[in-house]
Amino acid sequence: MLPTFDLNTENTILNTLIDGCKKGDRLSQEKLYKQFYPALFSLCKLFFDDNHEALSALNNGMLQVFKNIASFDVQKGSLFNWMYTLVRNAALTNLRNKKTIFDTKQLADNIELPAKENLFQTLESKELYHTFSILPQSTRAVCKLYYLDDFTVKEIAVLLQISDGTIKWHLSEGRKQLKKILQKSMTI
Repeated sequence: MLPTFDLNTENTILNTLIDGCKKGDRLSQEKLYKQFYPALFSLCKLFFDDNHEALSALNNGMLQVFKNIASFDVQKGSLFNWMYTLVRNAALTNLRNKKTIFDTKQLADNIELPAKENLFQTLESKELYHTFSILPQSTRAVCKLYYLDDFTVKEIAVLLQISDGTIKWHLSEGRKQLKKILQKSMTI
């Protein structure tokens, strides 16, 4: 006999955890952290090569989650999407604070922006993360925001506090490298 999945039970458990977190209950916070850890850590790994840096970004993001959970309204949206945004923003803050990973000199603004076709729709989640992990950290961060999160060049430039030209260069380089990687994997 197949196990049954009761969506109402799952939602009740999640709502109980949210209520506990709103009250500052450490056990509820721990359970919420553990429930979403795999997906949010994978998100942070897209920005950082080092597990310690990824974990630091995740923890900073989760601190923001717990600090602001009282403002989360279950009726208005998905908890995961809200947490994802806070953790992603924490990762971006950590990237900005590193400043050394991006070449901050002004790059030519006349670099042609690659077409924004989604090369990744056919890839499985594991393949996607592996493919992105091969890119240099700064290029990976820009490509992730552009191709996976649908940010514009200007939005990425503001988030990372670097020039549009630098963003375009990273997108161009990332596209070249990703194309080679994807072509190799398709011929194997």
